Formats: sequence, structure tokens, C-alpha cells
Amino acid sequence: MASNKEYLNFVLDKLSCLSDISYRPMMGEYIMYYKGKIIGGIYDDRFLVKPTKSAKALMPDAEFEIPYEGAQAMLLLDEIDNSNFLIKLFDAMYNEIPAK
Repeated sequence: MASNKEYLNFVLDKLSCLSDISYRPMMGEYIMYYKGKIIGGIYDDRFLVKPTKSAKALMPDAEFEIPYEGAQAMLLLDEIDNSNFLIKLFDAMYNEIPAK
């Protein structure tokens, strides 16, 4: 099942508190970038982020979910309405994600 554009727009609206958010469509889903680094993606209308050390520490109760068959598990981001949390999470994750 592919993600719908309405959910993408909902996520982008919630991420408007962050600068330099971008996305790229890929096979019916959306890869999400923060300052040019892949931070996660939208898969089957779920916003999943990379399970970095800081993401796991900031979201200790987050569920691990598989974005698509054969992929590694990612963390389900469910605090999407909390802009302060999003800024803290993405900034912490950014420092842990290697450059391209």
C-alpha cells in the first residue's frame, strides 16, 4: 500500500517548525531529509525515523516497525504534534547520521 499525498502534506505541515526539510518520492512512499541527510520516511502512511541512539533515547517507548518487506526496522514517530520535541529529536539525530 502506498502513502497518500494528504498524509505527506500533514507531516510536512507538522515539520514546518524545522528548517531545511525536504522529501523525495520513491515507489509510492516518501524519503524524508533533514539538512540533506535521510532522517526517515513515510511508509504506508506512517512516519518512521532511523533508530539512532538519540532517537531511541528520546523515544524509549516507540514501536519498531518495518517500512517495507526486507528493510530494517525503524521507529514510529508518534509525537508529531510537539514541535519542540521534533526540533530536539531531529537535531540530535542529524549529528549521528553519516553524510552521503
